[in-house]
Order: sequence, then structure tokens, then C-alpha cells
Amino acid sequence: MRCGHDQATSRPMNRPGLLLATLFLYGLHQDFWFWRSARPLLLGFLPIGLVYHAAYCAACTLLLWRLVSRAWPQYLEDEAEAASGHEPPRS
Repeated sequence: MRCGHDQATSRPMNRPGLLLATLFLYGLHQDFWFWRSARPLLLGFLPIGLVYHAAYCAACTLLLWRLVSRAWPQYLEDEAEAASGHEPPRS
């Protein structure tokens, strides 16, 4: 089963959009603008670079969820189900 999505009803994936989002996040990871100073402190104690990387990790998590839910090859799931001997649930 593919993350709860029915193959017939799921929207087609947007490959160029997913590729651009991946490249955009890769570019944002090269955060040279926060290398020189830990200031400003957010909430009085969190360095800006730490907050930036926490937000970056959350964005990466959302992108990876989107990639797996939309771009995961169905044939891999079919092969795994065939090897295990289980039939996929019918809706």
C-alpha cells in the first residue's frame, strides 16, 4: 500500500516542482549568512543559527514526506507485497 493513497484517485506528481523544491532546500542549507555571529538571540537564549537549522529540518521533513507520498515508485510496493504473499487491501 502506498501511504494510504489509492492509485486511481491520487493526483499526478509534479516532478519539476519536487525537483525545484529539493534544489531550493539544498541551496538554503548553505547558510553562510549565520556563520560569523550567534546574534541575535531568539527568546533571549537561542542562537539564530540553531533556530534556522530547526526550521530547515522541519522543511526537509515536509519535503521528504511529500516525496515519499507522491514520488515513491509503485512497482517497489507491488514487488514487496508479492514477495510477502499478502494481497493489497481493496477499497
